[in-house]
Amino acid sequence: MRCRIPVVLAVMSCVLGFVSGAPAFAGQQDSAPSPGPARQTPAEALYLAACAACHGADGAGVAPSTVGFDTPLPDFSDCSFATREPDADWLAIAHQGGPVRAFDRRMPAFGEALAPDDLQLTLDHIRTFCADRAWPRGELNLPRPLVTEKAYPEDEAVLSMAAAHGSVGHEFLYEKRFGPRSQVELVIPVEVAKQDGRGWRRGLGDVAVAVKHALFHSLESGRILSASAEVVFPTGKENEGLGKGVTVFEPFVTFGQILGTDSFLQAQAGFELPANQDRAENEAFWRLTVGRSLVEGAFGRTWSPMVEVLGARELGSGHATAWDVVPQVQITLSRRQHVMMNVGVRIPVNERSGRHTALLAYVLWDWFDGGFLDGWR
Repeated sequence: MRCRIPVVLAVMSCVLGFVSGAPAFAGQQDSAPSPGPARQTPAEALYLAACAACHGADGAGVAPSTVGFDTPLPDFSDCSFATREPDADWLAIAHQGGPVRAFDRRMPAFGEALAPDDLQLTLDHIRTFCADRAWPRGELNLPRPLVTEKAYPEDEAVLSMAAAHGSVGHEFLYEKRFGPRSQVELVIPVEVAKQDGRGWRRGLGDVAVAVKHALFHSLESGRILSASAEVVFPTGKENEGLGKGVTVFEPFVTFGQILGTDSFLQAQAGFELPANQDRAENEAFWRLTVGRSLVEGAFGRTWSPMVEVLGARELGSGHATAWDVVPQVQITLSRRQHVMMNVGVRIPVNERSGRHTALLAYVLWDWFDGGFLDGWR
């Protein structure tokens, strides 16, 4: 779960607006003409009474001179801002106050002032200000497995590590979202490999560039489907075990499905297609992840244990499918929950010749939600 400081200020101003505006709402002051209860849904009526004084009836926010502070209020009609976070993040701060996500302490805990159903109704109305349904909702941004790609387009930086017999690899992944459904990413690996009789060699591996686009998403059904295309360039030295020595094209699809009881399923399938068929063979791969997110208390740290099943097979004749299993757990580290880590073990199930058990780990920074050092206390 992730939050931004405008969300805190937004909900804080809603709180203050409700405290000052609730009597007027209850008494129907003559000096403030009302559109009439018959024309309002309960969610709209609650929003107008509690929040419109700061955020305006259209959700775009009012002038700083009116609200009494200079920090800009968020624009709820800005879909890039309003759709990224799940309801749980908005409600956590409204219910527990700013400190629950390491935000401003002026945001009070409001859980005893409004019933959870009223907070949800207000948020339901805020959600209507983004009229463009092309933007996937944050609930579809499922926990990131160690190997399987996510379907949700995201703004993230990930530093990962893989250690196995005779090699240690580090990889830096940068992801940048653009438009409602798309993402571009850059992968920069640094490989350390042991060469027989030559000691250890280290250096740049094969750099990759990829583009992702969400083809379908639905909050109602809890699913998202994306298509991606990746190009891996032969920037690593093949003779030192730091690269494949050939350009590889990787088209693939990814799928995410929300299940009951905070569980989820993710899948990926695609091909590795080397540009030079004489140097490497085509390969198909498929990956499946199942997991569940567990929250400490109502709004605390999130633990997401997962299990991945990985399959890969070279498409030439005489090759068998290689299967791996990867038990793992992702943990949110910062109080804002925008910095996470995942640790797991990749275990070969068959075809073990030349394939060894590997320790996998990453640290993920969701940089859209604040600086890496922000939100820890």
